[in-house]
Order: sequence, then C-alpha cells, then structure tokens
Amino acid sequence: MSDAANDRSDDAEEGELPEETVDEAERLTRLARTAVDENERDAHREKRADILGAHEFTARIREDEDGDVLVVHPEEWLEDGTIRTDRIQDVSRAVEIPLEGTGDPDDWSELDAENRRLVEAVREEHGDVHGDNAAAFADFMGNHYARPIASATADEIAEFLTEYFVRNAWPSENQRAVVDESIRLVFETADEPVPEFGRQYRNG
Repeated sequence: MSDAANDRSDDAEEGELPEETVDEAERLTRLARTAVDENERDAHREKRADILGAHEFTARIREDEDGDVLVVHPEEWLEDGTIRTDRIQDVSRAVEIPLEGTGDPDDWSELDAENRRLVEAVREEHGDVHGDNAAAFADFMGNHYARPIASATADEIAEFLTEYFVRNAWPSENQRAVVDESIRLVFETADEPVPEFGRQYRNG
C-alpha cells in the first residue's frame, strides 16, 4: 500500500469512516466527473451520498490552486449547506483527496487508455468478434468500477455477463457465442490468471 493510501487509511480510522467507504466515495466522484451523460453523473453522486450518509458523513469538492479536492466530512459540520467552523471539534475526522495534479496516482484517462490498448491487442491477435467483446468489457469495468479490465473478479465478470453484456452491449450472435472465451482471452493477453467465473451467460 502506498504512503498516500496508508495516510487515508489512518484518516478513515480516526474519522469513523471505513477505508473502503472512502475509496468508494473517491471512485464515484471520479466517475461523476468523467461521465458524459448528466443522468449518469447524478447517479454516481447520489450513490456517493447514500454510502457516506450511512455513516452520517457527506462530501464536497473544494477548488484549490493546485486542483480540485474531494473533502469527506461529518454531516454535523453543516448548517444549510455551509460548514460552520464552530461545529468542528476534531479536524482529523475529515478526509481530503486530491482529484487533479501531476502527483495524483489515479490517472483515470491513462487507465482507460491502458484498457483500450489491451482491447486492441485482443482484437489484433484474435479477431474483431473477440475484440468487440473485450471493448464492451472495458466499457463496463471503466464506467462501473474504474479499474483495469484484467483486475476484474469472478463476481464482476458474472455481473458483466448477466447484466451489462445482455442489456447494454447489443452483442451480435457471434459475440454471444464466444463471450466467455473473449473474457479468458483478455486475461491471457494481459498475462494475468483467469478467474474461475464459469459459464455465467447463456445464449438467449
């Protein structure tokens, strides 16, 4: 774990927020910032509000000279949408996450570019049908989890196959017939072990 991740873990522990909740709030914030569709942006923000609200925390974006910062803090600090300094008794309860700048370890545009390079490698080596399936998988992992496609878990692959692929990818019959193999080729091309996801998708 990086020093930054360790710092955030410590902040989360002191600030009453689990580390995974802080990470998820950051992920949803980044997805909202990069989404083209306004409804999608709103959905990410609402989900962030829900997961933070379960711990009585909220989030805002602070504009700094070096770039925007995600600030996660207790809801009790707010009154009518404005932070009241007289309500802040322990500043360590807040967690601040830079969203921009050259020092940001989470370069989401580079993540997407890396996913697309893997897609093109699959396409070049195994043809357009597998390449199209790999592209749909990259869309899913990028838009829903903001992670490299070759880091997908068995559960995430199952979600892709049973929900996203059939509803959002508009696959051809040829794509449907080989999608399981396409997923395996993604991992093999990335030289990563293939999760044991099984035959989760059935041609309809």
